Amino acid sequence: MSTGRLSAKAAAASSSSRAASQTSRRFPRGRSRPQPAGGRTPSSSARGAWPVWDGVADSAAPAARCVPRPRQAPALLNRSMTKRDDSALFGNRFLTVPAPSETFPEEGMAATDAMRLVDVDLAMEGDPQRNLATFVTTWMEPEAKRLIAENLHRNFIDHAEYPISAEIEQRCVRMLADLFHAPGRTTGCRTQGSSEAIMLGALSLKWKWRERRQAAGLSIDRPNLVFGGDVHVVWEKFCRYFDVEPRIVPLAEDKYTIGPEDVEPHLDENTIGVVAVLGTTFTGHKDDVVGIDELLRDVRKKRDLDIPIHVDGASGAFVWPFLYPDSKWDFQLEQVRSINVSGHKYGLVYPGIGWLVFREEADLAKDLVFYENYLGKTDATFTLNFSTGASMVLAQYYNFVRLGRQGYTYVMKAMQENARTLADNLRNSGRFEVIGSDLEQLPLVAFRLAGKHAYDESDIAWQLSAERGWMVPAYTLPPNAERVKILRALVKETLSREQIDRLTQDIADACRTLDDKGATHSIERTQVKRGTGY
Repeated sequence: MSTGRLSAKAAAASSSSRAASQTSRRFPRGRSRPQPAGGRTPSSSARGAWPVWDGVADSAAPAARCVPRPRQAPALLNRSMTKRDDSALFGNRFLTVPAPSETFPEEGMAATDAMRLVDVDLAMEGDPQRNLATFVTTWMEPEAKRLIAENLHRNFIDHAEYPISAEIEQRCVRMLADLFHAPGRTTGCRTQGSSEAIMLGALSLKWKWRERRQAAGLSIDRPNLVFGGDVHVVWEKFCRYFDVEPRIVPLAEDKYTIGPEDVEPHLDENTIGVVAVLGTTFTGHKDDVVGIDELLRDVRKKRDLDIPIHVDGASGAFVWPFLYPDSKWDFQLEQVRSINVSGHKYGLVYPGIGWLVFREEADLAKDLVFYENYLGKTDATFTLNFSTGASMVLAQYYNFVRLGRQGYTYVMKAMQENARTLADNLRNSGRFEVIGSDLEQLPLVAFRLAGKHAYDESDIAWQLSAERGWMVPAYTLPPNAERVKILRALVKETLSREQIDRLTQDIADACRTLDDKGATHSIERTQVKRGTGY
């Protein structure tokens, strides 16, 4: 055999080795390049760069989902092009075919098509930047989003497999207990949001009341819970789901929160607790927690009834410590036994995180804690849900260490400053009355029309949405203030001063349109978006 032939074979082997090395780098973890049937090779792209697999150029297309096309001359390729080739090159089949919606699909589709299908649907939703209705966080830093994305696979409840996630949850609980002035060692947990936290906290109120009654040999037949009409609907859900009598204190046309004089007539030996709201959904104010605490301490002394307070701080418990640090509402008050807060509101985390913190370990009824060992170790669980992602817990901890008291104070004050600017703009326009901006309040503006007009607040909300896409809700207040209709604009971290001025101008423009045309038509009024379940 000649030296030349040996050199040629060595060169070919070297070339083959380099190609195999490149293939292994593009197809990691032992995944080999997909091999076409019958020995055919994938066609090259127009620029001669990466191979084209099923019409999509991809440097590392998974073998199970890719079917290579045979190499063809351009003229032959054009003549033999099918509809499948057209959609792969120029769009996707759901441009002209309805999306699956009623029956489970028989066949799958390319990943790109599936992504486009969902993206096209979502394009019809509202713009989060102009959503001033939601309290929920709509923006996080890129580093936080990366942390979330990289940990979506972690099942938080599996403490044996993911012990560090469990430890980080307890770090957050301890930090919140410190923020809320817990007097000593305490306990708490993450939840899916404040609704789950409220259910768990209220269940503990009921169980602790039942323990006291049984120890005294008294009836446990008729528990009741006292709260104002300014609470979130979840409190009424709790009472209905868990057989507790709701004793709801009505509001009034000039009084949108509750105090001790409202609570006292509803108290008796069957009262499991009193709910005080820190930052109401309706106007952003707080109930008189200090006054209610004084009342309940007096009741305990004179009537021997130990009635605890649960503070619903879903929105406010991440606001008051930074905007109103001298205001007492938390565990500094003796009768406050538990607090819930939403991490996905002013905790500045994306949806799916809430927190429940108890004053002391003894305030959690032990019968509500379950123990299981089928995930690899014995764990205590105090939840309504079970499996859930750990990513939002990690994102909450990221915010705590990223911002600290200094950072949270900066963010809250920036939002408050812009909210006050919007309130001043609306008040100075002469069209609106701003509600309670001189009181301790969430970073929002609650306002209503001043004087008589041919239209009302709902007309403004509709016109503002139709003209500029702003989502500013209009609604009536709870009984007995249902004749009062207001608008409410949440001022978020992402709402700049320039946008505040633009919003002010857009509200004025919407009002001028309504001045000319009058109230919206009854047909427009019926165009209310509802959830798909209704």
